[in-house]
Amino acid sequence: MPTDPVDVVLRGVQLLSAPIRAPIAAGGRAVAPLRADVRRSIRRALGVPADPPPRAERAQDAFLPPGGMARRVHGDLPAMVIGGLAALLLQTLHPLAMAGVAEHSNYREDPIGRLRRTAAFVGATTFGTVDEASRAIEHVREIHRRVSGRAPDGRTYSADDPELLTWVHVAEMSSFLAAADRYGPRRLRVDERDRYFAETAVVARRLGARWVPETADEVQAYFKRIRPELYAGPQAIDARNFLLRGVARTPRTRATYLAIVAAALPVVPRWARAELGIPALPLLDDMVVVPPGRLACGALRLALRP
Repeated sequence: MPTDPVDVVLRGVQLLSAPIRAPIAAGGRAVAPLRADVRRSIRRALGVPADPPPRAERAQDAFLPPGGMARRVHGDLPAMVIGGLAALLLQTLHPLAMAGVAEHSNYREDPIGRLRRTAAFVGATTFGTVDEASRAIEHVREIHRRVSGRAPDGRTYSADDPELLTWVHVAEMSSFLAAADRYGPRRLRVDERDRYFAETAVVARRLGARWVPETADEVQAYFKRIRPELYAGPQAIDARNFLLRGVARTPRTRATYLAIVAAALPVVPRWARAELGIPALPLLDDMVVVPPGRLACGALRLALRP
């Protein structure tokens, strides 16, 4: 099986058209095993496990509501990949959070491993049981207790600082939701957005945050309050350059990664793009970047469907 995302997507598109060229009944039976292989290959290429872990389906067992908005948003893998990259760009703007990443992580040496660990945490806290989510949260808390130091601006930082935990959480969840709005199957209503933030706030609180916004309006108010504290220092610029350049090694994988970057940039708030020195052209985004991104996400969504 190919592991290059371009190859697996192309194979997925060919696969999806196979039943049209063959009798429906026979085509469906013949295509099912190959389709499963393609689905696993796409998941691996996107940096997540080949097979999604089992979900906690009973309300009394699940950490987050089985029928809730968090599962709906986080279950859309194509939009999540785009939103995840947008979140990383946004998170670089907090100098204390960025210092912790720059000085205590190996994101340059093992970016795929870092992506998989993040995906595993989001998966466990979104789809897992109370016990599975609690173990994942405690593991992260244990890591945070060892992360502290002094940022380039002279201030001390600690990864278990409640304010930093709120920042990382809000930057991530707002990016996931914005990507779901732009590239998901449909736009979300205001009440659905509020439910999403309310459901996911429990994760940040369990990690140690004291206050977490629980509505879309509270998220926007939080960004307005914290913006004076955000800036793109040298560490943020280094991370920005790394994220925009990517980790691809071949021309085809580079092209795929650049397509993901292009789709992620419209998700990053305009004020954040300006601070990062990334031009924001809304008309170009809406007319040139977002439409093919939606088509690609739709094709991936079909290929990933069980």
